[in-house]
Amino acid sequence: MTDVEKRRDRSPVPSGWTYAPAPESTDILELRDRYGLFIAGEWVAAKEHFTTIAPRDESPLAEVAQAGPEDVARAVGAAREAFGGWSRLAPSERAKYLFRIARILAERSREFAVLESLNGGKPIKESRDVDVPLASAHFFYYAGWADKLEYAFPNRRPKPVGVAGQIIPWNFPLLMLAWKIAPALAAGNTVVLKPAETTPLTALLFADVLRQAELPPGVVNIVTGDGSTGAALVDSDVDKIAFTGSTEVGKAIQRRVAGTGKKLTLELGGKAANILFDDAALDQAVEGIINGIYFNQGHVCCAGSRLFVQESIYEPAIEKLKRRMATLRVGDPLDKNTDVGAINSREQLTRIEELVQAGKDEGAEIYQPPCRLPEKGYWFAPTVFTNVAQSYRIAQEEIFGPVLSVLTFRTPEEAVEKANNTPYGLSAGVWTEKGSRILWMAQRLRAGVVWANTFNRFDPASPFGGYKESGFGREGGRHGLEPYVELDGAEAFGG
Repeated sequence: MTDVEKRRDRSPVPSGWTYAPAPESTDILELRDRYGLFIAGEWVAAKEHFTTIAPRDESPLAEVAQAGPEDVARAVGAAREAFGGWSRLAPSERAKYLFRIARILAERSREFAVLESLNGGKPIKESRDVDVPLASAHFFYYAGWADKLEYAFPNRRPKPVGVAGQIIPWNFPLLMLAWKIAPALAAGNTVVLKPAETTPLTALLFADVLRQAELPPGVVNIVTGDGSTGAALVDSDVDKIAFTGSTEVGKAIQRRVAGTGKKLTLELGGKAANILFDDAALDQAVEGIINGIYFNQGHVCCAGSRLFVQESIYEPAIEKLKRRMATLRVGDPLDKNTDVGAINSREQLTRIEELVQAGKDEGAEIYQPPCRLPEKGYWFAPTVFTNVAQSYRIAQEEIFGPVLSVLTFRTPEEAVEKANNTPYGLSAGVWTEKGSRILWMAQRLRAGVVWANTFNRFDPASPFGGYKESGFGREGGRHGLEPYVELDGAEAFGG
């Protein structure tokens, strides 16, 4: 018997390729029992509070302040008072504060990643590898622009708008905070931020970053609460509103600010098309499709929730897609092996379940890989619908969950027509080896962002935003500065 055979005999053959649990510890967190409002650099007590929970098991995390109109007015007043000094500060000095914030976020990245996953439900590997690094990168990026605004807008005289009221969603709490605060501060504005009701904790922890960076009091103020707090901020004495969230709420905000002279940017819902041609690298495309819809449990405004597959490769594409779905691990967001975490709230889970039932009732064929969902918390298995018609609700309405609808096409012209047949226009993806086809498609797809042979790729230097009912204005890149400046009295794009 050879040495090789002897060694092989002594090595047991594994019966299955499973991962042992690898939970991230929460010991790094020091949560308060009760949080106030962060106004003028200090914690201010509120009259009312509500409980924020961990969606993985519905356990309470902390009591959070419910800000009323008086609290919002106080925060706006603090921002207004701080605006004079902040806007007159040398741009290079403002940049130093942004650099400090970026560095501190990077240094405390593990702390923020754990809290983001605990309060929001997303897998820790996404918070760790995407959300926190990108948030830090946005502050780094806009720190570089702070003393170069005249180069961002040649032959113009950019001036700060004033006080910006910013309302952010629950799907990317820290990243959306960075997308909005960083360009506003770089341009010389002050901020009143209102985080989402279900995910306020990373914004409240960010207040400690501001303290650590020694940002002047009142430059950034954070008020927590439900929709009524957001409405109070929209109606308050701010100069600009920036909102990311649902199209329904965005339309309501647009009606409220009409005629007030307030600048407005809206980044709203989406129903992105992922278009798969028969010459695409199929295995690579399947990975991109999986990432496009199941990343962050589908809680992504630009999620690739509609997959258009060229008819000639429909069967192998669906077979590979289902096989890959079967490998997704659904479970504890704090487990480093988890691919699909918890749904953010009971309300959102109910919305997903209602639309999935509508898909079944309308005749679509559903597939969900075998998986055991935890008994506590809010969970939904990765889902794909085939035999979907354009008229089905699951092909028209934003589900905002881990649900993919598959349709087919024959020609590029048909793919464009079907992809554009939606009230939304935020993003799209094209999978093909032909560069000319990518450019041809990108010119015709009515989407603010078109990815080629990839999906869900973001960079601080790249603008992001939509058309139609996906909103207006851009965040990221030089374009992200424009809504926060006045240009010689001219109306800025997305202003």
